[in-house]
Amino acid sequence: MKRDATGRVLNDNIQSGSCSSARYVGSSSPKSLQFFVRYSGGNTQVIHANTDDAVEYVHEKITKKTKIPVAEQGYYSIQKDAQLQLVARLRSTKHPKAWQLVNKLVSAIGSLCRGEYRGANTIVVDDVKLFIKMSSLYIATAVGHNQVFVDGGAAAALVMLFVSPITGNKECAQEAIQLFLPPLNSATIESLSHSAPIILEFCQLLYSKTSQDNQLYISCLNTLGEILAITVIRNVGSEHAKGTVANLGLSAFASELGGKVIKGLESYDVRNFIAFFYPLCKIIENGELGEMGLLPICLTDLLNCYNVERSKLHVVFLEMLGKIIECLKTMEISVGKSRGKTDSFRTQQGQYLCILKTLYTLSKLYEGAEENVLFVLRSRKVALNTLILDSRRSDNHRWILEHKDLTTSESRRHLTMMLLPEVKGDGHLFEMLIDREQLLAESFEYISKANVKDLRYGRLFMEFKNEVATGHGVLRGWFCAVCQAICNPQNALYLACPDDKRRFFPNPASDVNTLHLNYFHFCGRVIALSLVYKVQIGILLDRTFFLQLAGKTVSLEDVRDADPLFYSSCKKILEMDTDLLDSDALGLTFFSEIEKLGSRTIVELLPEGSSIALNSKNRVEYVNLLIQHRFVTSVSHQVKKFAQGFSEILGSTDLLAFFFRSLEHEDLDWMLHGSDKAICVEDWKAHTEYNGCKRTDNHIIWFWKIVEGMSDEQRRVLLFFWTSVKYLPVEGFGGLQSRLYIYNKSHNSYEQLPSARTCFYRLCLPRYKSEAITQKSLLIITQEHLSCSFGMG
Repeated sequence: MKRDATGRVLNDNIQSGSCSSARYVGSSSPKSLQFFVRYSGGNTQVIHANTDDAVEYVHEKITKKTKIPVAEQGYYSIQKDAQLQLVARLRSTKHPKAWQLVNKLVSAIGSLCRGEYRGANTIVVDDVKLFIKMSSLYIATAVGHNQVFVDGGAAAALVMLFVSPITGNKECAQEAIQLFLPPLNSATIESLSHSAPIILEFCQLLYSKTSQDNQLYISCLNTLGEILAITVIRNVGSEHAKGTVANLGLSAFASELGGKVIKGLESYDVRNFIAFFYPLCKIIENGELGEMGLLPICLTDLLNCYNVERSKLHVVFLEMLGKIIECLKTMEISVGKSRGKTDSFRTQQGQYLCILKTLYTLSKLYEGAEENVLFVLRSRKVALNTLILDSRRSDNHRWILEHKDLTTSESRRHLTMMLLPEVKGDGHLFEMLIDREQLLAESFEYISKANVKDLRYGRLFMEFKNEVATGHGVLRGWFCAVCQAICNPQNALYLACPDDKRRFFPNPASDVNTLHLNYFHFCGRVIALSLVYKVQIGILLDRTFFLQLAGKTVSLEDVRDADPLFYSSCKKILEMDTDLLDSDALGLTFFSEIEKLGSRTIVELLPEGSSIALNSKNRVEYVNLLIQHRFVTSVSHQVKKFAQGFSEILGSTDLLAFFFRSLEHEDLDWMLHGSDKAICVEDWKAHTEYNGCKRTDNHIIWFWKIVEGMSDEQRRVLLFFWTSVKYLPVEGFGGLQSRLYIYNKSHNSYEQLPSARTCFYRLCLPRYKSEAITQKSLLIITQEHLSCSFGMG
């Protein structure tokens, strides 16, 4: 038994069996001791003793109370700060071999602690190995065996051995304890959940006996956290997972670690706290600790409001929320003053995001708490978005995307990009050799038939036939070219919005191409890959297309760009005078006409729709059905195939709608197309460095003067020649993956044209003798039909 802060006796939930255990509990009197002895059937007896009583006297009192003979009561020592002091078992107890081995182990450890038998260190390690082997042979008895190890005092004895000052004892204990830290990649869920109580016992004992930075303690703590993540988070509801957390008293441990986080929010590693926190929350959410649903927040009497587990976590929640508010305030001030981000600042940011996620998760357990957390985040959006922009791919911050009002466009784009796979520098090469004259057909063959794993985890490498250029620059150029080809009206796959020819939506008549659905699948893969490789491809998805990918409903206002005439007609119907509409002046019924290859097909919007006249009462339904048919039903197969291709690169069909819902439509525009602003020459200069020349050289001065005099389209062609980037990110040149370079080689002929290494953003500019010669050379390469011919990749 043990006591909580109020002095009440709390149940340890130790598995009952034909055994008894005695735990020492201090009392208010300095000379008074109490032993709570529990034995067969769950019965408990209280034994009173004094600190100067002999051990034999305590044995006799236990015999008198429990009828257990003194000869069957074993012990190794009694210390005031030890939890498990006496262990007794009956000959009829379960797992007698386990008890026998544990008693032998405890006895050997006692010899080592007393310095009596130096050879016992080998016995200790061998006995631990034997015990682990015994427990692992039969899963059905593993729980009982492990409980014997704890109840028999072996865990406590090993920790006492670890802190023993006698030479060699610490090393022996460390070797033995580490045997209980299993290789997680090869262990079963059952074996992990069964080993959790022993490792928790080590954690608690080591924490009370050593410092919190002790490496053995940290190893045990980390292992226990990983075990809990595996057995609880991934297997909530399974028989092996149930009780793993509920019976371990983790709330006290999580509260203790939470207190450390609160005291050292910037410096304490929050991962240890999280390792215990999330499994505990999962158990609470699933009702395995009793009460279900949200509970009211009571600030005056937490223990009377709800169970102990929730009350302890609630105290941590309140204190941690108050501390993080102050930290975010301080951070906003420091962000405004700081010119750069130090390593310590980045570490601090990572800590803050983890803590905010923890608070958000915990807030869902208490009525009204979630809104409190969201209110804090809304009031500290500057700090939150600063944290987001410096977050790493390894972090899971999907919870933030569920609340788009907390984020800026830049933050949303950053978080959704991390949902996509990362290009690995050492990934397997997926090579393509494509003829420019057969760009779309050959690209389709490569991408549509590729194993999705090669696209997700490999690296795209391509070159055009009869061209020497290779590398990332050529790949960027290919993305732009193939996406433009996909949307070419001649291929009948997409329709362009009348007032914005960059914006496209699926063509309802795309089935004129027998392979049209395969091409939509191919297109989904290509556009997802363009996002993975961070290439602005120069095309946009219409809002009706975007909303369907996000799993949202398309309304009248959403179709304005796709078909302005259709939009105008529907608006007139909705706004038309009631009497005029009811007079059947329009002569409309619930059907629609589809034109394909010059022929018209009638489609009824409702059963027998051609006989249902449009009137003022059904006009809203009529317009909604028209929209549904025109922009959803008629292209549902095309959208489904596109979504399938996109999902394959994303890695999950379930993640697709979340990906698009996490973005505003304008966010996706900037990701696919980049900035609409004219190219700023000053920004260009600021992000350009020089090799073999200086910015003050004549030919460099002439170069920038000529660029300043170019049209925006000429600048884009020059930029494309230089980098294979025609559309800048919304952040401008600062959003590119590298700075730009102008370099000069001494052997370059003055008569040569500039050349580029687009892969490295390098422009080789000869030292021309005059501004006129410089201008003539640049004029040649800014002719768009020549801009792809000089790059070297």
